[in-house]
Amino acid sequence: MDSHSRNEASRNGREGNDMLARILNGDVSEMETGTSSQIEEAGDMSCADDESTVHIQKGFCVECEDQPASLFCEQCQDDYCSICFASQHRKGTRKAHTTKKINGAAFAKSGQKARSNATNGAAVPNSGGTAKDKSADAEEGDDDEGESDGEGDSEPKMPFDGSLRNPAVNAKAGTWFLERSKYIPMRLDVKERKYLRLLEAALQVSEYTDKIDIISYQNKNKRIVMQIKELCSVLSGLVLAADYKVGQELFETKSFADNEVFFQAIFEFGRRYKIMNPDRMRSTYGKLMYLLMDSQISEVKRMLEFNCVSEIKTVYRVLEEHSCLKLLEDDIIIFATQEIIPEGRTRSQVQQDIRKKERAIEALSKRYGSEQCPPDTIKQCLYSIGDNHSFLRANRDPCDAMIEWLTRYFHPVDYESGYSLAIQMGRKGARLTHDHSKQYAYVLQSLTLWREVLHDMFQLWYLSETDLLSESNVYRLRDTGQGLNRVQAAPRTSRAMHNILHRAQQKVGSWVGSSVIHMGDHNVPNAFYFIDKYTQVHSILNPIVLVLNQIERLVNQDQGVKHYVDSIYGGVDKARKDILVDFFRHGFDGSGADNFFDAGSCVDGR
Repeated sequence: MDSHSRNEASRNGREGNDMLARILNGDVSEMETGTSSQIEEAGDMSCADDESTVHIQKGFCVECEDQPASLFCEQCQDDYCSICFASQHRKGTRKAHTTKKINGAAFAKSGQKARSNATNGAAVPNSGGTAKDKSADAEEGDDDEGESDGEGDSEPKMPFDGSLRNPAVNAKAGTWFLERSKYIPMRLDVKERKYLRLLEAALQVSEYTDKIDIISYQNKNKRIVMQIKELCSVLSGLVLAADYKVGQELFETKSFADNEVFFQAIFEFGRRYKIMNPDRMRSTYGKLMYLLMDSQISEVKRMLEFNCVSEIKTVYRVLEEHSCLKLLEDDIIIFATQEIIPEGRTRSQVQQDIRKKERAIEALSKRYGSEQCPPDTIKQCLYSIGDNHSFLRANRDPCDAMIEWLTRYFHPVDYESGYSLAIQMGRKGARLTHDHSKQYAYVLQSLTLWREVLHDMFQLWYLSETDLLSESNVYRLRDTGQGLNRVQAAPRTSRAMHNILHRAQQKVGSWVGSSVIHMGDHNVPNAFYFIDKYTQVHSILNPIVLVLNQIERLVNQDQGVKHYVDSIYGGVDKARKDILVDFFRHGFDGSGADNFFDAGSCVDGR
């Protein structure tokens, strides 16, 4: 970099700091227009998912057969992608195998960078699990990220490398918001919520799955078309009843095909709302997704003469359409979207943060607002990103809290009398046998995996819907032991989940039990079941975290409670440990599986 460039960069940095200071002090009357920064575009990589192909294509992983190979194992004489290599070489003599990059650069199994000056292309032995190795392994894992596993479908590419954590206040926004916004749905406005209520009402009275997912000798495609048209007719009537003028304009002398855009939009409202609010639409979302799955069948689509599915409206997509993506790289966005936490703080401190957040939102809407991108649109995008932070706090943070309680009150090897985490198969419902150290590691790896999954839940949800609604990804109606279910492969979701599992394994350093991920089988029939399963984690952990956090406050406020806790449990710490030891033993004993064969058979057999 020459002296002119350094001076210009220094000047821009000082101007940015002065601007941020004025915003936080409430002076937003004279906002300068920020300079637009060049946005990097990630190259798309795709590969076909053809399970019928017996021979592995040259250049692809010998294990998964659908990802480009990045490593060559000199002992196995096979090519692997980084995820499959780590999975196949975690234990035993394979752990000492040496590898090379496919392009010939030397590097270790754990993913450390090539040391060209030291090795000159020689193979580097696997060095195990140092912190340095694990960090470098995450970097190497980027080589095969964001790849499409299906034909004819594409989705935004986002690295599942664990680097996307919430940026701290006063930090640089960088590309964190730019990447994550590709999967954050837009918050519904007032008009959209009105149509959402009509959609929910129509789905509540629909008997779609009762009529379709049954054993019948009638033509299934004809039944599907009839049920979809019936739901569209109900929606048309509800819209007409709610707003006669709008309904008349939409449906007078028009067919369903003529109103394709309307039906696509109203179905998209329901999908977008569910992603932002996992606890809502418990009985109607599955019905909606199964209807849309069937509408993607080529024969059904031909008979309907219109398409029911449209792309989810995300923050990135809206800003891209308005040519305002540079908003996502502005450092002030951290203040404008931060989650304000009132616990343990005074009212004045909370109010001060609220005012800072409001000023930051006003500053950004004024700086980037224009006729092409109205300020209200910018505010809606910022509120949507804030909703994502709220989701992470409600769903991901309880996992962090439980990990903190585990490491605070329990030791990985030693234990106090009466506080061993050991479990034994057949006792108190347990289906696994672990000593204290193994159960400690089992609990820690489970909570870590849950945490990583929930951190990337919006991305996983996006990929799950892509798998569910793929035209080339058909399903089979099978009896899975829990009734008839739609069994469908989920290649994109499975690939993303393998990346997350690899990241969790790198974090904990070792893995107890199976690392199999069930997807598209009798345990997890399709991606819908996968998503629904992980949205229940916060319902399990939140009550426990709430009790553990509040018990000390209750003891300090009420002498009666203090006397009870002291006399029965021996103090606050003992009460907390009694709660935790019970949960860590019996919440992770394999009893959640349907039978003894499935207990602990995969990453979810807890």
